[in-house]
Amino acid sequence: MARVPPDVSKRAEQLREQINQANYAYYALDAPQISDAEYDRLFRELQQLESDYPALVTDDSPTQRVGSAPLSGFETVQHATPMLSLNNAFDEEEIIAFDRRIKEALGESDEIEYAVEPKFDGLAVSLSYDSGALVLGATRGDGYAGEDVTTNLRTIRAIPLRLPKGAPNTLEVRGEVLMLRRDFEKLNEEQAARGEKVFANPRNAAAGSLRQLDSRITATRHLAFFAYGIGTASGGRVPEDAHSRQLDYLQSMLFPVANQRDVVHGVDGLLEYYQGIGEQRSSLPYDIDGVVYKLNSLRAQRELGFVSRAPRFALAHKFPAQEEITEVLDIDVQVGRTGALTPVARLAPVRVGGVTVTNATLHNEDEVRRKDVRIGDYVIVRRAGDVIPEVVAVVIERRPKKTRKFVMPTKCPVCRSAVERLEGEAVARCTAGLYCPAQRKQALWHFASRRAMDIEGLGEKLIDQLVENEMVENPADLYELTAEKLAGLDRMADKSAANVVAAISASKKTSLERFIYALGIRNVGEQTAKDLAAHFGELEALMQVDEETLQGVSDIGPVVAGSVHGFFAEPHNRKVIKRLVANGVHWDKVKKTAVRSSALAGKIFVLTGTLPNMTRDEAKQRIESLGGKVSGSVSKKTDYVVAGDKPGSKLDKAQQLGVAVLDEPALLELIGS
Repeated sequence: MARVPPDVSKRAEQLREQINQANYAYYALDAPQISDAEYDRLFRELQQLESDYPALVTDDSPTQRVGSAPLSGFETVQHATPMLSLNNAFDEEEIIAFDRRIKEALGESDEIEYAVEPKFDGLAVSLSYDSGALVLGATRGDGYAGEDVTTNLRTIRAIPLRLPKGAPNTLEVRGEVLMLRRDFEKLNEEQAARGEKVFANPRNAAAGSLRQLDSRITATRHLAFFAYGIGTASGGRVPEDAHSRQLDYLQSMLFPVANQRDVVHGVDGLLEYYQGIGEQRSSLPYDIDGVVYKLNSLRAQRELGFVSRAPRFALAHKFPAQEEITEVLDIDVQVGRTGALTPVARLAPVRVGGVTVTNATLHNEDEVRRKDVRIGDYVIVRRAGDVIPEVVAVVIERRPKKTRKFVMPTKCPVCRSAVERLEGEAVARCTAGLYCPAQRKQALWHFASRRAMDIEGLGEKLIDQLVENEMVENPADLYELTAEKLAGLDRMADKSAANVVAAISASKKTSLERFIYALGIRNVGEQTAKDLAAHFGELEALMQVDEETLQGVSDIGPVVAGSVHGFFAEPHNRKVIKRLVANGVHWDKVKKTAVRSSALAGKIFVLTGTLPNMTRDEAKQRIESLGGKVSGSVSKKTDYVVAGDKPGSKLDKAQQLGVAVLDEPALLELIGS
């Protein structure tokens, strides 16, 4: 390989710096410093130097953003920390309620400080850097696992391939890939000139471009990127006190960050920012569908934590949706993964917010009645939150003489099992949870999950293949799988197949409470499953019981009793359970344990901080085994707060309310160590 003369090496370094600075000015600052022609000249000069002297080529050179040969598919990547979605709000009352919940949870009376920023209408991704170099890029996926799109992300000029000096040893950056409006318009012009498909909106164009198996196509699409947070970091001086300071830090690391971000105080600050961004919306260089509010204090964020699949400390405030009028051609019923029956309006195609809409949700039977939507009506349709099409109202003035009213079916349209609607619930559901094809994947995933039957290796990807290849219809079929059958599936070698079969076999020995929970009965969580197992002792007894008797179990009311009774009354479910037992699933007879300490019976505990000698789960189990209850928040009804190291605001609130506070020794003394 030819030796690189010092002057050539120096010129190549100058060109890289000029090109990287031009990329940063264009994508991060939205202030181009040089013309496209000048940029192309610099780029071609660097390409020529690297062609003449291959030793000059580095992984982080701007010339390496051109993409590479097509992939056969994307690998799955597990996120180090989940990339959770945000809860949405659409009106002022919801923002006031959000701020009130934050204050109550933190025990604050003063105005809360929030970091606020635009909500980009793009695709969330994660960028991982090691020793300053980009090593991995992944899509959000389901929040826990995404697709490895590193090769495609490397083509995006807004994303640094190497961080400046002083960067952390490892850094994971979260952000949004999108397409600027000017680049979207240019792309559609080029597509139309070639007689190819034009894209409906920038988000669709960005999504289609990022998921190209041929990254050379992605490289031609001029995608943009904006960072909105840090997932993990080690080494370096990453700010740990405020979200706004982390965004400033990311900008210092040459990541594009929204210029429209700010820090505000209280509800008035949130609403004023929302209104201001709404007025700027049409003039921004990219599409947004709302704004995002986050607690600025990272300590407070950690204290509030998460609920379900969304953080408690953040909220997306969406802009009003666009609306259009169209005709209802028919009303069908879809069965969801949890058995919920949802009426769906089939519409004459209409453009709403840049997207052609042909279906719209009617939510549930009560909504259909309340809005009086009929087949043949003309209705107002909007994309709620700019995403999910829904029917807003009927245009009564245009109602034809002959329309047909909707009738909710009494049998599941997928499996023909009974449909029930419990008292107090708006949603009707198919009762064949273990049998219905529409619920099949969800039922299997829940059955195999760690807190249920705990079948290691049986994840969503494998379940998808088992169902789609018609190898498994219900949980009982799992216990009839062989390594030979599994080995024929995608990415399932002989050893992996044998491991899965072994894990399935090992799960046959379980506990009654785990088995009840694994069945996926509506409204039956782990604690209720434990209560049912302890009360009845045998599965057969539970399957035969009536609703009135079920309500005699501690903490079980009419809704849960109806769910349990309805589940076991469905013949399809009983048939699957019988097959599970026949296939070897078993458990030890439940031993009813008497409450050993009347001091704990019915008492409410809250755990906070780190205990020195046992985990929170262990403490919770010991308290519950003696009749106590463990809550997640402090209130006037709380009897004891158990405080360990770094307890947070729960301890402060307990002291304000006069709730008794215990350390670990005091707890052990109370329950009898």
